[in-house]
Amino acid sequence: MDDPIPTEPDPERVTVTVADGVAEVRLNRPDKLNALDGRMFQAIVAAGDQVAGDRRVRAVVLCGEGRSFCAGLDLASFAAMANPGGGGSAGPGGGSIVDRLPGRPSNLFQEVAHVWHALPQPVVAALHGHVFGGGLQIALGADIRYARPDAQLSVMEARWGLLPDMTGPQMLVRLCGLDVAKELVFTARRISGEEAHGLGLVTHVVDDPLAAARALAAEIAGRNPQAIQGAKALLNRAGTRPLVESLIDESERMAALIGSPNQVEAVTAELEGRSPVFTDEP
Repeated sequence: MDDPIPTEPDPERVTVTVADGVAEVRLNRPDKLNALDGRMFQAIVAAGDQVAGDRRVRAVVLCGEGRSFCAGLDLASFAAMANPGGGGSAGPGGGSIVDRLPGRPSNLFQEVAHVWHALPQPVVAALHGHVFGGGLQIALGADIRYARPDAQLSVMEARWGLLPDMTGPQMLVRLCGLDVAKELVFTARRISGEEAHGLGLVTHVVDDPLAAARALAAEIAGRNPQAIQGAKALLNRAGTRPLVESLIDESERMAALIGSPNQVEAVTAELEGRSPVFTDEP
């Protein structure tokens, strides 16, 4: 199977800007509430790949243009699923959704969420308007989520006779527990940003999630990038492997940090009462 991921994002679906160590990735289909079509799937993964390979980027803001973060799968896709000859089971490259992308654990649809979880840099999502179905699963791939109180979130798939299959089951259980995850999936009910915060799906509820996400990303970008990326890798794998393996990983990462140029700069800047100046080199 050929890799369907373009080398650069499609600006008519996703835009990427980088400034002061922060990449802002913006879903850019506002006339459709940033609904997910084939081009959008490809563009989101391409944006993640671009950011992952950019040494300037120390933190990422993930947001949506217009009235919503992402309203989920494009309605035309559901129409195709209802048509026995419409190719609703097609996956990346026209094959089965069981097929994996080359060199990845996921198919194209799963990778739009997994790419942010797997990204070395921390990802902060800003949620507003509709955050439905695949849009919610993309948001769950971020490390931290800010949402407006009146944002509307839903694991929407059951309404269409489907189940969440874009890494949602993995992240829902980790964030809100098995029983809450099951209730949200089985009922497909809509919840507000406030309720999502109470359930653990949203980290913070604020009136301006984009401003808050930008401020946090800027703060993260001011830390030693090797320490931050190492910490994200450790936290992502916490509880998923034998304890001894995790503890050895902690020690090895710490040994590599101690005395490194960026770690020395962090200590020096702290003692001198100034902002540190880190190198983006490994």
